[in-house]
Amino acid sequence: MKIAIRLAALAPAIVFAATAAFAQGKLNVVATTEDLASIGREVGGDRISIEAIARGYQDPHFVEAKPSFILKLMKAEVLIVVGKELEIGWLPPLIQQSRNSKIQVGADGYLDASLSARILEIPTGQITRAMGDVHPLGNPHYWLDPENGKRIAKDIADKFSQFRPNDRAYFEQRLADFTTRLDAAEKGWLAKMAPYKGTKVATYHRSFPNFAERFGLDIMGYVEPRPGIPPSPQHTLDLINEMKRQNVKIVLVEPYFDLKTPNAIGRDTGAIVLVMPPSVGGVKEVIDYFKLFDYDINLLVDAIRKTGAGK
Repeated sequence: MKIAIRLAALAPAIVFAATAAFAQGKLNVVATTEDLASIGREVGGDRISIEAIARGYQDPHFVEAKPSFILKLMKAEVLIVVGKELEIGWLPPLIQQSRNSKIQVGADGYLDASLSARILEIPTGQITRAMGDVHPLGNPHYWLDPENGKRIAKDIADKFSQFRPNDRAYFEQRLADFTTRLDAAEKGWLAKMAPYKGTKVATYHRSFPNFAERFGLDIMGYVEPRPGIPPSPQHTLDLINEMKRQNVKIVLVEPYFDLKTPNAIGRDTGAIVLVMPPSVGGVKEVIDYFKLFDYDINLLVDAIRKTGAGK
């Protein structure tokens, strides 16, 4: 009888312990892009499960909302977003329909990865639709600077630690390791690009200002007349003439844009058209955040050498 009473008394403690153990299982994380998911994996290791919504070969501004995304968000404890209105066209209704209070904007589980990052191209003055898809909060492609990658990782480690305080030391150790490896890799990337500092390029969309600033490229023009606006014949002709005048021999194009106009520009100017992914997963070789810079910088250096564009 005494044993039965003792067991009955212990039952709530057993249930509590089991619940606590379950609660301290893998942290369920959703990231809006594969870039954020890659950095999240670096920090979270085997203490988290994480998946991305947008694929790296998709235009992250325009992602088709699917019911499966709502299911992922329903189960998420943490949602990591690029912010700066990159996902404004598709994410808000998904968050709302998930009815998950943890990941609503402003909730503890909602992490805007842009808050500590260095943001470029913050517009001044009045913004109108005539300017195209201008981001009023600045350019959202900030992850293409490894220095911002380190800041993103720090914010992610802090957020994971908030939800799993018992794993704080683990997350901080992994953050330190990631930062050390990224520091070393960045030195190598900068050294590779150093001989070509000031190389002029044209790009399709405004995906690369952070990359260009970090690695010494000079973006002299865009295939899009304004962000999100398809190229017109007159704008294309103006860009061709300016590229000829400045002897620009490289055009960078994101994987999700039509190559017809860039290829025409290449033929007229003698420029190499490089399909250069701005995101992890943009091409099959780019499987993580480190490989993104490895791939893009090798692609660029090879093209600059072939064309003599850096001279």
